[in-house]
Amino acid sequence: MSYALTIGFITYGKSTAKYLPYFLSSLKGQTFKDFNILVFDNTEEAENENALYIRNNYPEIEIARGNGNLGFAAAFNRLINKAKGGGAEYFLALNPDMVLEPDAVEKMVKVLEGDSGLGSVCPKILKWDFENNKKTSIIDSCGIKVKSGLRFFDLGQNKFDKGQFNNAEILGPSGAAAMYRISVLEKVKTSPPPSPCEGEGVKGEYFNELMFMYKEDCDLAYRLFLAGYRSKCVADAVIYHDRTTYGKGEGDLQVAFNRKGKSRQVKKWAFLHQQIIFIKYWKLQSFWNKLAIIWYEIKMIIFILLFEQYLLKELLKLVKLKNEIICRSERSEESQVRRKE
Repeated sequence: MSYALTIGFITYGKSTAKYLPYFLSSLKGQTFKDFNILVFDNTEEAENENALYIRNNYPEIEIARGNGNLGFAAAFNRLINKAKGGGAEYFLALNPDMVLEPDAVEKMVKVLEGDSGLGSVCPKILKWDFENNKKTSIIDSCGIKVKSGLRFFDLGQNKFDKGQFNNAEILGPSGAAAMYRISVLEKVKTSPPPSPCEGEGVKGEYFNELMFMYKEDCDLAYRLFLAGYRSKCVADAVIYHDRTTYGKGEGDLQVAFNRKGKSRQVKKWAFLHQQIIFIKYWKLQSFWNKLAIIWYEIKMIIFILLFEQYLLKELLKLVKLKNEIICRSERSEESQVRRKE
């Protein structure tokens, strides 16, 4: 049986299992019914509380696994491929630490159906106080914006929702809740690389698999933008999110203070993946944008030398990844040509 929409999410150990009763109940309560659900379990152990809960309570949900934790990008790429093979027209990527208003999916699908120029949409994401099971009016994300120097941020994050961003233009959806038109994803995915590029992972990528987690949604949003597709926040489609890591502002000082609350691993991913984005899209930037990138890099290196020297090792990884990054950059440029054709 084929469905108009496939909803996919990723589970990982205890960090996601506690949310499943709330999350899956809100999915099953949607007014839009023409969808199926796929899950990719990134938990190292095949028998775990996520899989057990889903099998016992939602046996119709298909569970896929890899060899260990594949990360966000690789797991979602496999789910999107599965959705495409099943004939779905749209794919909704969700984090499981969420609860959805009953009409959220219906409203997003309706907007995508009504505008062929849209490659993606997102809901208005507000914060969910999971510990007290309380929905708030504090914005988590109204979509991704990009500022000078290829710096990305979640629109409205931590601001009280007064409807001030309801009609704002966005670059693309946050990976926490993103609905994509699958036919558009096919046009911007990376094609099989010619020699000397190597590796199975790069074939047919939607999300960049060099990015294990963090900023892969920014990379895909930027590729869709470069290919000429718009995105929109469907402000009356509301989802609540118990985000564990978030920004506290867009300025340099605010970003620096926010780093105190992030783990080393998160900071490593975020730093490395931002560097990948710089290299991948450097040639496409204007003179002034290149200056902004250089200025940011100078400030970042000084900050690292003073406070976070362990991030210097990520630069060594970057050197090793350079050829693969360039290969993906070339494939992204080819996807733009395919879009125009």
